[in-house]
Amino acid sequence: MALGWWFAGRACGACAFMPLAPAMTALAMAALAGTPALAQGATDVAAGRQLAELHCSRCHAVGNADPGLMEGAPPLRDLKLRYPIEDLAEALAEGMITAHPQMPVFTFSTQEIDDLLAYLDSLE
Repeated sequence: MALGWWFAGRACGACAFMPLAPAMTALAMAALAGTPALAQGATDVAAGRQLAELHCSRCHAVGNADPGLMEGAPPLRDLKLRYPIEDLAEALAEGMITAHPQMPVFTFSTQEIDDLLAYLDSLE
């Protein structure tokens, strides 16, 4: 066994790794600290999808392949082809107003906007 020398004379195999635990924890924390998606106030793509389903699915296609229910309502997956996703943040914060009267006015919190934009950006 290749690791036999490591475990020889130890009470249990798991105990052999105990000295590594603090180092591994510090390494994992350092790696996660630099990951934007795991930072405080991180975006939540699943929450963004829920918002899209709740507020947008009456008219728009909200997934990667589903059809929209209202003729002329663009699929959400196409929005990033029309606009830079981050440019939609202000419209979502202040209440999105469009040229057609069927579109209700929505106002979202900052976290909801971040989640919804993350979801829109995740669509293909």
